[in-house]
Amino acid sequence: MTKNSVLVFKFLEVVAWIIFVGVCIETGALIVNFVYSLWNPLVLKNLYNKLDLSDLYRRRQYLFFIIYAFILSISLLKAFLFYEVIKLIGKLDLQKPFSEFVSLQINRISEFTLSILQFFSSFYNFNQAIETAT
Repeated sequence: MTKNSVLVFKFLEVVAWIIFVGVCIETGALIVNFVYSLWNPLVLKNLYNKLDLSDLYRRRQYLFFIIYAFILSISLLKAFLFYEVIKLIGKLDLQKPFSEFVSLQINRISEFTLSILQFFSSFYNFNQAIETAT
């Protein structure tokens, strides 16, 4: 193993940590905004990431809760996904990269990725059902 490849691997580990911290901050902000919007519905037009769900909240509150739960679920799954990536990078031995632990972690990462894709497809189907019902 060359010194250059070790530096690249350490750089990837730092990038994974930065992404993980960013996703955790995003998830925390979404949770805080959701709780605060339950207490004060007037802030719904100024949610995190310029998300304006005030019209939806006024028309159909149950849809607001479903959509916001979907957004929170995706954000939580992204945080768990990057946590698993960090665990993988932290315990990966570059001399013997194909161990049982690596295999299990790659399996878990693929499960989280497929869960996120499944959430998107189920939300799309839900959205189609809502549009045909209205």
